[in-house]
Amino acid sequence: MPTKTLQIPTTDGRADAFAAFPDRGERHPGVLMYADGFGIRPVLREMARELAGHGYYVLVPNLFYRHGPAPVIELPEHIGEEVRPAVFAQLMPLIEAHTAERVLSDADAYLRFLTTQPEVGAGPVAVTGYCIGGLLAMRTAAAHPGQVAALAAFHGPVGADGPGAFAEITAQVHFGHAESDLTPEALGELNQALDASKVDYTSEIYPGTVHGFTMSDTDAFDPAGLQRHWDRLLPLLDRTLANS
Repeated sequence: MPTKTLQIPTTDGRADAFAAFPDRGERHPGVLMYADGFGIRPVLREMARELAGHGYYVLVPNLFYRHGPAPVIELPEHIGEEVRPAVFAQLMPLIEAHTAERVLSDADAYLRFLTTQPEVGAGPVAVTGYCIGGLLAMRTAAAHPGQVAALAAFHGPVGADGPGAFAEITAQVHFGHAESDLTPEALGELNQALDASKVDYTSEIYPGTVHGFTMSDTDAFDPAGLQRHWDRLLPLLDRTLANS
């Protein structure tokens, strides 16, 4: 599986990024993958490679490039509960500095870059994200309704911007929530907001999961939850990007 380390031009400099794509000399549908707050690291590269193996060009930008290249902070091989407080003490200032204005400016740059890569075909793209990346994916889809055909977010705070935030989304959507993140009542309210905005969506709590369940380098990892994530994500992309 070919991979590249790339530099994406943005209004605030260059964002380093990782890309994976099939080695067939063809053009493939583009997927913008937003990492969780821990950023680009081996598990994210592996997930990008796995997705690329299904026929997609997957671009994973360093969300915090303004603070340096990935990894912006030093991470242990396994991000266990005992190290999380110290890691988050370093990460939270970066997350808080990543304002909605920066998110949208970066999204413009990331999509412009993705769609002009020689390995990426014409047509719509998908955005997917994990944890805070799920919120960024949602904001990107809302800001680019004509371009983003699929949106998937996993254990992400997708309701953080309020019920009106879904109004501009025209993509087909899947939200996979951790059981520890959302009560059934809160899920019902979120889904009501999606219904009111006439979004074509599935939104469900993955049983027995805690926040971060897709990430195999954390204590939150749940193999069944990760597999359910692939079982939802791959058909969504196949439906929406098959002809691009």
